[in-house]
Amino acid sequence: MTEERNAIPLIITGICSIIGTVGCLWYYGYLHFATPADALLLNEFTMLKTVPGEDYKVSLEPAAQTAQCVDGVLVLFDTEQKGLTGVLVNSKKQAVRCMGQETPQLLQ
Repeated sequence: MTEERNAIPLIITGICSIIGTVGCLWYYGYLHFATPADALLLNEFTMLKTVPGEDYKVSLEPAAQTAQCVDGVLVLFDTEQKGLTGVLVNSKKQAVRCMGQETPQLLQ
């Protein structure tokens, strides 16, 4: 004899397990749902190379961002959008280091 199983309870159990797992991971901070603001660039920056004897022009109006050295890494804070901060990185996603502070070292 062939017995047919009702698949609906198995499907409901699977869906509830997935929802419960995602909910627990989100609650304890292991899962973060990205928002479009998370992926935005804070601003585009260009480095002006200073050459002795050559003049360069910059705007008198200051930028909306301020920078601070935190643990040897340059962190930008936006003054227009409260709470928007970011680490200054190059095109290879390498963090820009600060001079004047010790770079964090791995403890052995």
